[in-house]
Amino acid sequence: MLWKSRCVCCIIPPHILDNLADDSDKAVRDKAREALVASAVLRAERKVRSSFAFAGSAPSGGRRTVFNCRHSSNLNQAVVARGNDDGPTRDPAINNAWDGFKATYEFYDTILGRNSIDDQGMRLDGFVHYSSQFNNAFWDGQRMVFGDGDGDIFTDFTGSLDVIGHELTHGVTEFSAGLVYENQSGALNESISDVFGTLVKQWKLGQDVTQADWLIGPDIFTPNVQGDALRSMKNPGQAYDDPRLGKDPQPGHMKDFVTLPNTQAGDNGGVHINSGIPNKAFYLFATKLGGNAWERAGKVWYASLRASSPDTDFQAFAFITGRQAHDLCDPEVRDAVAEAWGEVGITI
Repeated sequence: MLWKSRCVCCIIPPHILDNLADDSDKAVRDKAREALVASAVLRAERKVRSSFAFAGSAPSGGRRTVFNCRHSSNLNQAVVARGNDDGPTRDPAINNAWDGFKATYEFYDTILGRNSIDDQGMRLDGFVHYSSQFNNAFWDGQRMVFGDGDGDIFTDFTGSLDVIGHELTHGVTEFSAGLVYENQSGALNESISDVFGTLVKQWKLGQDVTQADWLIGPDIFTPNVQGDALRSMKNPGQAYDDPRLGKDPQPGHMKDFVTLPNTQAGDNGGVHINSGIPNKAFYLFATKLGGNAWERAGKVWYASLRASSPDTDFQAFAFITGRQAHDLCDPEVRDAVAEAWGEVGITI
């Protein structure tokens, strides 16, 4: 059942869209329901595609192309808006997507020695202006698609570099560990994307662990929302508390692990919710080491991802990070990773 690891991964979790689907404002309800239906359709299409032999795009040295959907949901009708060697356009969404792809590719290449998503130079294709005021952004296994947001709750999804890094990292995970997108392996999949999404941003901005905000998606909420971001790696459960979105449900410790059904309504067993636990572990690990998070902590996490298997759970991944830290022969790194996992209730 390899297709399970080849998921359509959306940045807006279903529990937020479910809350908005019951909003008193009809426009908000309609946009949330559209996003939920679109996610279900895309997952069904992905399952069919994955029943056939799958391979990444032909090697291209990570060349980037951004397409303009022109508010259609049919990606086949999108037109090329900016190629790899083209200059900026007058459309901020096109430029943001292109710049985000460039930053993410360069981070993986420069810091981790990875040649694009599949490590074989896979081209990066992005589609902007998907549908009309679409409230989500997603990686469908081959390309990244951005909605414009409704302007009431969500803004243009290309405006957050960590969101772009997050979604493209789902591809990295797919081509390395292939973490199955359900239950703990799925929550680990989401957490890996949060970790490297924020590392791309920190690296691009030149921020050390004390300067970083450790927030995922701080730029996609409008001022109408009572919250800082979709998720907080520093304080899971404290990212937002809004009358329409609800309260951030993420736990930061195993004692608060949330058990949910492995269904779309149950967030595939809570993949966007329980990811707060390994997120917190990485934040603690990185801040214990200090300096730039991508230099030591990020490299341990990346090596651990590559050493993982599709069904790796939190305990197994914690053990792998401990082993990778041990291989570095650095007592400070070994102690920091063990202490970090211990503080979220996992012993290695």
